[in-house]
Amino acid sequence: MEYQTFVLKYAEIGIKGKNRYFFEDKLVKQIERVLKNVQGEFKITKVAGRIYLAADNYDFDETIAALQTVFGITGICPAVSIERDGDSNLPDYEHLSKAVVKFMDEVYPDKNKTFKVKVRRVDKTYPKDSMELGRDLGADIKETFGMEVDVHNPDILLNVELREKVNIFSEIIPGPGGMPLGSAGKAMLLLSGGIDSPVAGYMIAKRGVEIEAVYFNAPPYTSERAKQKVIDLAGVIAKYTGKVKLHIINFTDIQMYIYEKCPHEELTIIMRRYMMKIAEMLGVEAGCQGLVTGESIGQVASQTIESLLTTNEVVTKMPVYRPLIAFDKQDIVDISLKIDAYETSILPYEDCCTIFVAKHPVTKPKLEVIKKHELNLSEKIDEMVQTAIDTDEIVVVER
Repeated sequence: MEYQTFVLKYAEIGIKGKNRYFFEDKLVKQIERVLKNVQGEFKITKVAGRIYLAADNYDFDETIAALQTVFGITGICPAVSIERDGDSNLPDYEHLSKAVVKFMDEVYPDKNKTFKVKVRRVDKTYPKDSMELGRDLGADIKETFGMEVDVHNPDILLNVELREKVNIFSEIIPGPGGMPLGSAGKAMLLLSGGIDSPVAGYMIAKRGVEIEAVYFNAPPYTSERAKQKVIDLAGVIAKYTGKVKLHIINFTDIQMYIYEKCPHEELTIIMRRYMMKIAEMLGVEAGCQGLVTGESIGQVASQTIESLLTTNEVVTKMPVYRPLIAFDKQDIVDISLKIDAYETSILPYEDCCTIFVAKHPVTKPKLEVIKKHELNLSEKIDEMVQTAIDTDEIVVVER
């Protein structure tokens, strides 16, 4: 069957009360954005509780793939829709029954399946209630095709919705869920070449947050391939957000200065503190309301509770969001695989964090000790931080 309509379902947006229209409008905007790059003619209609997408001369698989990158959509339902007739009434039962039987015949050539009819009668003016319609339509299907009804575990769950028009569908293709992009502010993601930070960026964007990102580069200790790897990972996030503005900061001089002036077991923590400082400065300039990292408690030495406390102390103008904070590594890997980031993340190109790790890094740093040792940097560090920001390389990674 060539579907001409998609019923697009959402979940959390439906409980937003008087503000629901704001989130619906954001969702429609994101649907329009992804469909600009899809061949076909599309028209979006917004009604209470549903968004309809009328499609013509389109590629089904390409359209579904695009819609599955729109945060806020929980279900994509290829449907047959029956408009009201001229006197503004829904189709009579005979018309409705014929449409349902035709749908089952065309969509399911193999009739050796069990089924159940689920009716949702939003328009209460229809003469039969939901239970009656479900029973009668099920009887018509059984009589026509000899198919068996299974109300508990059917092979086919046929949905019939009576709203401002009738929608008939049986397949609900999962969407990514979450909240529409742009409905929850903006954040600066600290993006490395590892597995965790792209997943953190994806997860925070899924809650409606727009993303900029910063990568700390350390040439010649890191290669152009390592930088390209991070650009490619930004592209994974851009698949869902449309684009990512990526700041590439040359961190080599700062790292070497820390290496020369500070205890080596504290290198990672102090280096991380200056990354957070720079990320915050970029975030303030970009109008962000938070920083985002891929840290998870206890995963490495710099992610113990004590280390996170010490790192947080330098960020004074915005919160730090850590969506992976309680995740096991396998949980993170599973999401990385799901969003097609994993194969890029495991490419063997080192980033600046891994190259300058001490053999025995401190796992329970004391803030007062770290701050005392940072005084060794006071002669040049502020100037070096400003130089790093002034020489920021910006790459806009498009979907």
